Amino acid sequence: MEDSVINTVFKFVLGGLFVSGLAGCLSQPTTEIETKKKPNVLLILVDDLGWADVAAYNPDTLYSTPSMDKLASEGLLFTDGYAASPVCSPTRAALITGKHPTAIGTTDFFRNKSRRHKYREGKFKPASFVEKLPEQGSTIASVLKGEGYQTAFIGKWHLGQTEQMWPEFYGFDVNIAGHAAGSPSGGYFAPYKNPRLTSGPDGEYLTDRLTNEAINLVDGYAKSDAPFFLMMSYYSVHTPLQGPKKLVNKYRERFSQLDKTPEFAQVEQIWPTDKPQLNRVVQTNPTYAAMVEKVDENIGRLVDSLKAKNLRDDTIVILLSDNGGLSIGEAHSTSSLPLRGGKGWLYEGGIRVPFIISVPGSESNGKSTSVPAVSMDISATLYDLLGIDAKRVGPIDGESLLPVINGETNSAERPLFFHYPHYSNQGGFPGAVIRLGDWKLIERFEDGKLQLFNITKDKAETTDLAAEYPTKVAEMKKTLHQWYQQNDAKFLRENPKAPKYGAPWKPALGE
Repeated sequence: MEDSVINTVFKFVLGGLFVSGLAGCLSQPTTEIETKKKPNVLLILVDDLGWADVAAYNPDTLYSTPSMDKLASEGLLFTDGYAASPVCSPTRAALITGKHPTAIGTTDFFRNKSRRHKYREGKFKPASFVEKLPEQGSTIASVLKGEGYQTAFIGKWHLGQTEQMWPEFYGFDVNIAGHAAGSPSGGYFAPYKNPRLTSGPDGEYLTDRLTNEAINLVDGYAKSDAPFFLMMSYYSVHTPLQGPKKLVNKYRERFSQLDKTPEFAQVEQIWPTDKPQLNRVVQTNPTYAAMVEKVDENIGRLVDSLKAKNLRDDTIVILLSDNGGLSIGEAHSTSSLPLRGGKGWLYEGGIRVPFIISVPGSESNGKSTSVPAVSMDISATLYDLLGIDAKRVGPIDGESLLPVINGETNSAERPLFFHYPHYSNQGGFPGAVIRLGDWKLIERFEDGKLQLFNITKDKAETTDLAAEYPTKVAEMKKTLHQWYQQNDAKFLRENPKAPKYGAPWKPALGE
């Protein structure tokens, strides 16, 4: 490890950067190699963007993603990158804090009380959960601000109802458009209805506007001696599905030329209803395609603005999504194939996402890795890269990906956990997952049923191997149940509205 770290340090130093975290992996003090300015950080979060939507991950995608593909070619692409949850708010909380959603109780998306969102019930009531970030503890923004960084948040927040729960109270100097809503208030075209964004001229497209705001900030940062942390959190490609008419028509014409195939297939039914549950199996929604192209275009504009100000070589750029693509449920936006399921589901389509880290000068740039990574790892990785004392930050659940970035393919195998004790709006089942190496175990909370998949050989999760490998199931189940105890995991509750189902299954912890 030491040689690869030294090489990366020298590359940063030659580029005029200071990355004390890399030097901190060495035994010598870092003061001898410090320069005036630490690297900037641009964290790009796209809402509901599916793993299969981006050509760098899925060459068969029907969407245009050249900017994201280029970013992948300039960074390290994680083929097995995961969101912390199959829905948005838990992942966002995990990303910001470095804590697992279950550890801080934020296991479902935060409701917008002004819209009277309800908690979906099935045979049972969902687990209770917390709808705010911890009042104590750090965020990436607060930690970097303490290191002299200028901090800004732009776009979707969806982590609290009141103003005291919005970005400016969690370490961000600037908050543009971040508030309670999980989708763009008033839609994607101006006039907007956003308390943290002045409305633009009628017809202005929100994704363009947010990027303009980000570029304006970059222009100002270029004149400053202080580094910056900019979190660009697009509302796209979340519903409502709305795209520029000309672009929508382009895809409508393109898709009309394709061979006609069924757009939907029926999937397993979770809710007690007679309405069939359908999954989109082809990427032929022209409005969604237009939204993907538009957000990709704007990601390109934002990265190009760094280059125009000679900041690209001084900036760590990270791209990921908050959950899988919306293929089942309220909108059928996209297809997650070859992955199973989509947003709101614990199958790979719901939690595996685009996940790219571009560190200037790194030998890993332009490469890919199958080492699993998850949202909480971003904060740990940044602190490691920037040489920030982990003891000052406090305990976090993510692990630094710096060894992977430095090319260490023998990184220690660790379990990843996903816990979703809720009935998703997309029809997904309540349950939990442990992934360890090639194996993925799913435990369903309605009845305790277990499913085992070899996720390396079968990422489509077509073959349940639980009966064939009982020892593996028992080992992984034990580790998962220990994790429940350590994190005070919550489970389903009896539903008075459906007494015939009685009490829900609960794990026998301590076995």
